[in-house]
Amino acid sequence: MVDLATILAGFGDAFTLYNLAFVLLGVTLGQMVGAVPGIGPIMAMAIAIPFTFGLDSLPAIAFLVGVNKGGLVGGAVPAVLMNTPGTPDAAATALDGHPLAKQGKPLKATKMALFSSITGDTFSDIVLITVSAPLAILALKMGPIEVAALMIFAFSILAGLIGNSLTKGVIAAAFGVLVASVGQDPEHYTPRLIFGYWDVFDGLPLPAVAIGMLAMSEILHRMPLAHGGVQSAIETNDTGNPDDRRVTWAEYWSCRFTLLRGATIGTILGAMPGIGSTAAAFMSYAMTKASSKEPETFGKGNIQGIAASESANSAVVGSNLIPLLTLGIPGSVGAALIISAFMIHGMQPGPLLFESQGRLVYGLFGAMIMANFVNLWVGQVGLRIWVKVVSAPESIIFASAILLCVVGVSMATSGLFGVAIMLIFAVLGSLMTSFGYSLVIFIIAFFLGPRFEKSIAQALALTNYDLTQVIYSPVALALLILSAVSVVWFLRKNAEAARAETA
Repeated sequence: MVDLATILAGFGDAFTLYNLAFVLLGVTLGQMVGAVPGIGPIMAMAIAIPFTFGLDSLPAIAFLVGVNKGGLVGGAVPAVLMNTPGTPDAAATALDGHPLAKQGKPLKATKMALFSSITGDTFSDIVLITVSAPLAILALKMGPIEVAALMIFAFSILAGLIGNSLTKGVIAAAFGVLVASVGQDPEHYTPRLIFGYWDVFDGLPLPAVAIGMLAMSEILHRMPLAHGGVQSAIETNDTGNPDDRRVTWAEYWSCRFTLLRGATIGTILGAMPGIGSTAAAFMSYAMTKASSKEPETFGKGNIQGIAASESANSAVVGSNLIPLLTLGIPGSVGAALIISAFMIHGMQPGPLLFESQGRLVYGLFGAMIMANFVNLWVGQVGLRIWVKVVSAPESIIFASAILLCVVGVSMATSGLFGVAIMLIFAVLGSLMTSFGYSLVIFIIAFFLGPRFEKSIAQALALTNYDLTQVIYSPVALALLILSAVSVVWFLRKNAEAARAETA
């Protein structure tokens, strides 16, 4: 589908000083915000999207990918130094990272986290580059009926895997699809649910919804928790021994099987929509501990525990883009935000992207590889700097984030109307979080809603509204059966968990 000349041209576009500057900026920003507990790369990506409007497609998307990659590295810093993960996926890193730091080896712990993160990230990027194009060819053979069934299957998996309640997951997904239906009907092009506000005739603005739900709602949720505006002090001391400040080649090589296992787990789970990097990190950590000859050392500063969690959570970043680029289905909130960047720049993710924008896709692959090397270099230089960032007062962090949210949304949308939409969804997001409804499911359903509705309409038109015609599509029938089986399995799992909790 993509010839060699297009691939080489794409990589040639990526490896320029101009793109390198934006990758460097994204990685640096990602590591910095990842080091601040509660901010994280997702909020940074949501805020940064409007500021990429004036950029070309490749540097804009490469910048956002850099923020995402850098954020996972930065998230390990407070996990190690403060036992407070900067991102949820760094929680497993804190299990051994913080005990090792308390032993007077904070730099050894953070450097091992950095090296493990780069290893897992690079592994998943290689898998992404090699398998995405063949999978896109297979995806092109899927018609509207198969796509509609695939969407239903994706929603059933997402609703069950994210959160503790399948019911709340389904409600969050349905709410996301409902919000996505605001605007014109894709089949008849008539207005729906606009209530006289013609500003939303083309749908609710993606930046306003994303920033409101992911950034502003988190700020509203965390502000009452801030005590005096200052975060906890860092209670680790350096032994002064040079060997305790570095990771030797022998130490890194001793973790090779752990790194490979973690990278493989992260890549496989990342390619499945909705599972995410947190589950990958804890699964890798548990398997590493179970296979270790000294499991009693885990949780006490074992460097293998750091390698297991960081290689797995970072491997998810690359493999998350596999379903996005091949099927147009985001595997995580970060991938959903990248979808919004694609759409803002006039591109529709999916199998046709390789055919219509093959050069750009391989330019993105080149930027991802470049971001890994930049991540390694910035991490080596910035580890000591991020220690200062961790101690920044929350009052300054939240005030700056709110200002950036307002400015970004007003630039990306129709002025104050977009800001009003952002504030509405900030309140909705805060309420959903308080009552246990997943924002991840809502955001992914919101992005997939228009395509899901369009595929359903096309499937009904092709079958003349006869749902029994699905039996003539083995792929669609298999996906619908899997959807039903997954819903039943998740219901039984939740019921068993409820009985165990009661007991």
